[in-house]
Amino acid sequence: MIRPPARPAPAGAVYFSLLGPLTAVRDGRPLPLGPRKQRLVLATLLARPNTPVPVDVLTDAVWPDDPPRTARKNLQVYVSAARALLGSTGDDGRDRVVHGCGGYRLTIDEGELDTLRFRSLARAGRAAGERGDLRTAARLLREALDLWEGPPLNDLRDSTGVAEEAERLEARCLTVYEDWAETEIELGRAAVAVDGLRDLVERHPLRERLRVAWMNSLHQSGRQAEALAVYDDYRQLLARELGLEPSPAMASLYRAMLGRGRTARPPAAGREAAHGTALPAAPRDFTGRREELRELLALLGSPDERVVVVSGPAGSGKSALALRAAHLLGDGFPDGRFHVRVRREDGSARTPAEVLGELGRLCGVRVRAVAGVPAVPAGSAVAAESAVPADAAVPAGPEGGREGGPEGGPAAAVSQEAADAWQRWLALHRALIVLDDVPDEAFVRGLLPRSGPSSVVLTARGQLAGLAPVHRIALGALADGEALELLGKLIGPGRLRTDPAAALRIVRACGALPLAVGVGGMRLAVLRHLPLAEYADRLGDPSAALDELVAGDISVRLRMASGWQDLSADDRRALGRLAGPAQEGGFTLDGAMEALGCGERAAIRTVESLIDAGAVTSPAGEVTAHAALYEVPRLLCLYAREREAG
Repeated sequence: MIRPPARPAPAGAVYFSLLGPLTAVRDGRPLPLGPRKQRLVLATLLARPNTPVPVDVLTDAVWPDDPPRTARKNLQVYVSAARALLGSTGDDGRDRVVHGCGGYRLTIDEGELDTLRFRSLARAGRAAGERGDLRTAARLLREALDLWEGPPLNDLRDSTGVAEEAERLEARCLTVYEDWAETEIELGRAAVAVDGLRDLVERHPLRERLRVAWMNSLHQSGRQAEALAVYDDYRQLLARELGLEPSPAMASLYRAMLGRGRTARPPAAGREAAHGTALPAAPRDFTGRREELRELLALLGSPDERVVVVSGPAGSGKSALALRAAHLLGDGFPDGRFHVRVRREDGSARTPAEVLGELGRLCGVRVRAVAGVPAVPAGSAVAAESAVPADAAVPAGPEGGREGGPEGGPAAAVSQEAADAWQRWLALHRALIVLDDVPDEAFVRGLLPRSGPSSVVLTARGQLAGLAPVHRIALGALADGEALELLGKLIGPGRLRTDPAAALRIVRACGALPLAVGVGGMRLAVLRHLPLAEYADRLGDPSAALDELVAGDISVRLRMASGWQDLSADDRRALGRLAGPAQEGGFTLDGAMEALGCGERAAIRTVESLIDAGAVTSPAGEVTAHAALYEVPRLLCLYAREREAG
C-alpha cells in the first residue's frame, strides 16, 4: 500500500513511489505502468528527477548486454508513454519530459514523488537536530522513514542500471534511519529503535554505524551484555570476512561500556564515526568558480563518477574549490569526508605509505599481519592508530604493483595487505576523499577506488593524463569581475570603489589568480595608507611584482618555486625560453619554434608537455596547432624569467 505524500499533490496529479516497488496512483487509484521495459525507463528517469539522464544510461538499464538497432526509437516510445502518464505539461506550462544535449529530463515536484519528499523531510530533520531541537528532528526523520516501504525498486533490480540506482536510494534510507535512531537515543528513548536496528543489522551486517546505534540502544535499555556482544560479533565478522577491525571510535565506545556499566548512557559515538570529517575550515573568501563548482557538485552527486581531477596552475584555487564542494556535500557522503595533503610544507611530496597511513587513521582502516610478516605489537601506537607502518611501501598500480622491496619480500607483502585493506574499506563505505596537490599519476593509482560508492577528488597542477577513466575540471584565471569581487572582500568594497580602474590593474597584474589576488588584498588590508594606483604601478613592474606579492609567511614566489620544481629539467629550460614571448600576450607555435630553436614536431611535443604539466594553457575548443594561441600565467612567466636570468 502506498502512503499518500505529506504534502498533497494537486487533484488529478500522479504520485510515484520508488521506496519499495515502482508504483503510481492518481486520486488514490493505482495506475498501470505498462510492460517491464517501459517501467525500467520510467524508474531510471524518476531515480534522477529534474536532472538530464543520458540516453546511454537509459539504454543500459533496458538492454544491459546487447541493445537492438532500434533501441533509440524504442526509448522514444517508452518516454512518450511516461509523458502520457504524467501529463504533457506541468502547472507552470513547461514540458514534463524534455530531450536535450544531456539526455531526457523529467520535471516533477516534491508532492509527486516519494524520494523528493523523503529528501526534504530528511534535510529538515537534520537541520532541526543541528539547531538542538531533537524532538522536532526525531519527528521529521520518522516521517521520512514512514515513506520507506522496503528495498527500493525491488521489482526491477534484475536490471544492473536500476539496481545501482536502487542501492543508492537504499543507502540514503539507511543513513536517515541511523540519524533517527541516534536522535532517539540522545532523547533517552532508545527502546523505540532497538528492534528496527536489529532487523537492519541482519540485512546489512557490515554497516558499522548501524551496529554502533544498536549497541547504544541496547546499552541505554539496560541490556549491557547484549550491547557488548554486538561489538564482539562485529569484530569477529570483520576479521573473518575482510581482515579488518572496528573503527577506533567504535572500539572506544566498547571500552567505555565495559568500564561504565549501566550508570551512564554512552555518547552517541556512531554519529561521530559515520559523519566523521577531517576537512580544513571552508575557505571564507571563496569567490567565483560558479560553473566549476556546479559541475563538481553534479559529478560527485552522480553514482557513475568515482574520481574527479581538478587541475590548474599554482595559485588557481584548486584546493579551495575542492574544499568548498566537500563542505557542501555532507548529506551525500554519510561515511565521512576526509582531506589529506599529499605534500609537506616545503612542497616536497610525501610517500604513498605516509598518505595511506593518514587515510587509515582517519577512516579506521587497519592491516592484519600476513604469513611471514610479524604482526605489529598490539600496544603500539601504530597498531592503535595507523593502517600501515610509515615506512612500508604501498602499491602504486591498480593491480597491486609495488614500490620498493624485493619481489615477494616483506615490504611487498605488507604493501599488498595495506592496499587491499584500503580497497575493502572503500568498497563498503560512501565517503569523499580529497587528495590535495598530487604530484603525478603513479602516486595515487593504488589509492583510488576500484569499486564501491566512495568518490575521490584529486587536485593537481598537471593534468594527470595517465589516469582513466576520470572526469577533469581545468581551472584558469578568474574573470575580471570575480577577481575584483575577491579583492573587495579583502580590502572592503568602499576602498575598491575609490579607484576601480587601479583595482582592475591590480587583479590583472596578479594574472587574476586567486592566490595572487588574495595575497595582494591581504597586503593592501594592512597597508591601508597605500593608494591602489601606486600598488598597481608596483605590480606592473615585471622586476618587482613577485616581491610585492608577499603577506606575512605567504609568498607567491615560493608557490611558483614549488611548481617549478615539479617540472622536468627539459620543461624548465623550455619554459624559461618561452617566458619572453608568452609575457607579450601569449605565443603561437611559430613563436615557440623560434624561441626554442627547433622544428615543428619538437615544438609541438614541448608545448604539449608543458600543457600536461599545467604550465601552459591552450584554447578550450578544437583548433589546429598553428592557429592556437598558448598562454603562460603571468606570474609563472616572471618566475621563469628570473630563473633564466639567474
